Amino acid sequence: MSIVSEDPDPTILVIGATAVDAKGQPLESLVPGTSAPGTVRLTFGGVARNMAENLARLGLHTILLSAIGNDPMGQLLLQATADSGVDTEQVITSPEHRTGTYLAVLDRNGVPAHAIDDMAVMEMLTPEWIYRRRRLFREASMVVLDANVPPRTMETIFGLAKKYDCPVCVDPTSVSLAPRLIPHLSDIFLLVPNLQEARALVSPDAPMDTRMDAQEMAMELVNRDVEIAIITLAEMGLYYACSDERGHLPALERDVVDLTGAGVALAAAVIFGLLNDIPISEAVRLGISAAALTIQCPESVYPDLSLDHLYDELVI
Repeated sequence: MSIVSEDPDPTILVIGATAVDAKGQPLESLVPGTSAPGTVRLTFGGVARNMAENLARLGLHTILLSAIGNDPMGQLLLQATADSGVDTEQVITSPEHRTGTYLAVLDRNGVPAHAIDDMAVMEMLTPEWIYRRRRLFREASMVVLDANVPPRTMETIFGLAKKYDCPVCVDPTSVSLAPRLIPHLSDIFLLVPNLQEARALVSPDAPMDTRMDAQEMAMELVNRDVEIAIITLAEMGLYYACSDERGHLPALERDVVDLTGAGVALAAAVIFGLLNDIPISEAVRLGISAAALTIQCPESVYPDLSLDHLYDELVI
């Protein structure tokens, strides 16, 4: 399954969060009530911003619709994103808000153990603001969305995408935000949740210990009219499903520096593959490769991402 664009230079419209990622990793076990020695890093982040940078580094014309605060960190984020090749002309700078922040405490394996999102600035993405930019939807080959977008704004985005026959790809972002997508599942072309986010989408009211594996959840999402569902399973790889194909791919065994951004990189590489008439079975392999490159670096986006690097990683 592919979505080859008739436009030789397709435009991808990416909508959602731009943020600073603050990530702390202890050198020893944490003790409640006191600090522990470790490392703390600040990197450029935000699900939509990371997606836009990955897509731009793969050579796609990418426009970011997002918001930052009128503060020094926001300006650094904006400049770095533009320098990566993303069109940032549509990013709002709000004097009333802080730039978004993702604060994570990683365990010694680079896995986020606890995390907090401060994304109040996303209130600036109102339905009216989006509607005034409907020309961008008319000209886009694809819309990519993260679930930080407010629910009413999300309705407008899906409505415009449907009006202009533009496929929508979605990162559910977190377990708490994923349920925002439930009313829109039938309008989603590509959905890339992790296992916990998938559970929040297919059985949000079920007890947390409900047993349902990735294969079942992927097929349930397809049964609810998602075109392609890819459920990421960290070190266990991924399970993907669409109406005529399904399968499991293992992860590439690599040393983990930081898992932040791996799922977004995977989704970006799959999108790139589908837009370039690469079969879904190979597109998800490119996604596995992008995730493997990302977890080996301290940044949330692999800075040297390219198609050559994706294929090189697959054959190492």
